[in-house]
Amino acid sequence: MSAGVITGVRISHRTASVDEIDAACTLDQKGLVEDLLSREGVCEAFALQTCNRAEAYVVTTDPATGRAALDPWVEELPTDSEIWSDHENSLEHLLRVAAGLESLVVGEDQIIGQVKEAYADARGIGALGEILDDALLKAIHVGERARTETAINEGVVSLGSAAVSLIASERGVDGANALVIGAGEMGTLAAQALSRHDLSKLVVANRTRSRATRVAEDLPVDAEARSLEALAEVVADSDVVIAATGSDEPVVDAGAFDPGTCVVDLAKPRDIDPATDALESVTVHDLDDLRTVTERTETKRAVAASRVEAMIDRELEHLLTQFKRKQADDAIGGMYEGAERTKRAELSTALAKLDAQGGVTDEQRETIEAMADALVGQLLAEPTRSLREAAAEDDWETINTAMQLFDPTDGGPSGPPNGIDPEEGSEMPPGIAARLDDD
Repeated sequence: MSAGVITGVRISHRTASVDEIDAACTLDQKGLVEDLLSREGVCEAFALQTCNRAEAYVVTTDPATGRAALDPWVEELPTDSEIWSDHENSLEHLLRVAAGLESLVVGEDQIIGQVKEAYADARGIGALGEILDDALLKAIHVGERARTETAINEGVVSLGSAAVSLIASERGVDGANALVIGAGEMGTLAAQALSRHDLSKLVVANRTRSRATRVAEDLPVDAEARSLEALAEVVADSDVVIAATGSDEPVVDAGAFDPGTCVVDLAKPRDIDPATDALESVTVHDLDDLRTVTERTETKRAVAASRVEAMIDRELEHLLTQFKRKQADDAIGGMYEGAERTKRAELSTALAKLDAQGGVTDEQRETIEAMADALVGQLLAEPTRSLREAAAEDDWETINTAMQLFDPTDGGPSGPPNGIDPEEGSEMPPGIAARLDDD
């Protein structure tokens, strides 16, 4: 039985600085999921960490337990950088994230792959149950639909292309010597965006030169691959630098740049020595500065974004309806299974006593059993109606309490009780099936 509600907390570019997001990522994505899963009361966990967001979600029996499990993760962060979400808000936010509506660059494509990777990480360590698994699969589905059915991802669709757009608006890119530091996904996207301009030279530098070579060879222009050992020489010869490595410390010193160089640091933590910010002769931008580009992008994509919003509203309604009905059915099914176990035990005791006193006929036995079924149906009719109402009113506490009280795996059979199956109304005693099907 899937008892529980989602509680989430996140910090992102909307509420926090790059440094605050860095501070939230003391554990890697998988490590954070493992840590959350080990906390008391947590039965499912999920985390998503990117260069401009850190988010965590848990499934617990009640929101207070979920908040207690997540609190240690954010206790050192400024409270105004945190956004907490209940079950419904968490579901909606996950759909928005996968669709690209919560990205620094609205509609960017990279986030859908990051959500899929985070899903695989959590699923690989057994952290997902029915609740988060359904939510994340729905989010991925919505993200894919948004990109195939609308124009949400046309134009500037990644932080890499946003960085190039920002540089082009300030100093121009055509004719420049350009350098991309890092050959991961972000660096690759930046190199691809740069390759659309008429550059004098394009260099891709990476810790492993073979990876840089693969990226350079896949570009539609001639590009050179270098290792990080040659970085000082290459930086000094570059007019435009975009940095996006996964290094834990800066890879370029402040004194490495020639005057007039324009730098965009997409890394988290930063690739460029923070002391470079104080140099008047070098222009340095970080993730926070890309907001100017994203604001223009949001304006261009307003129509597409409104279509995606409507899509999310519909999909969220379907997801919530499915979830509420399943939770109510699980609670009602557990309640009937518990009652059925008690009924069978009491019938067995009563019939044994009657047999010891001379026995009963088959007709009398059927009458006694029918009366027991009727009693179960009548006694549980009102609780069934109340649980249906609780689902309709989003009263998860009532539903979860019922699921815990009537868990069929706690001392009883896990399968449907004889004659009482919430999925097959025709096999139930009269009146019960109708109540189960009455929304």
